[in-house]
Amino acid sequence: MIKSKQNTEHYIWGGNCDSWILLNSNNLSIKQETMPPNSKEQLHFHKNAQQFFFILKGKAMFTVDGEVSEVAENSGFHISPNKNHLIENQSDVNLEFLVISNPSTNNDRFAVEN
Repeated sequence: MIKSKQNTEHYIWGGNCDSWILLNSNNLSIKQETMPPNSKEQLHFHKNAQQFFFILKGKAMFTVDGEVSEVAENSGFHISPNKNHLIENQSDVNLEFLVISNPSTNNDRFAVEN
């Protein structure tokens, strides 16, 4: 089945970020997401899931265990399980990306208290 933002489940996270679930099984999750300018998610980790983010439009800032990396459009970034991390859009344009998780992050997201 062909999947797109037009024919799949949508939800809002972080108050103003969009996510479209392109695939969600126990072993694999693929989501297309958009973050508006000057937004970021809460610092968290996954006990089981590894994640790969692929930047479609814009520039992402990732913080992983305190280390910051800038990831440009048409580039990807891998995060291993048990790593405290967040993604941030520090620019003045929307950030669009794919996030691929193996296994799914369902019931596998744990907030890190500041």
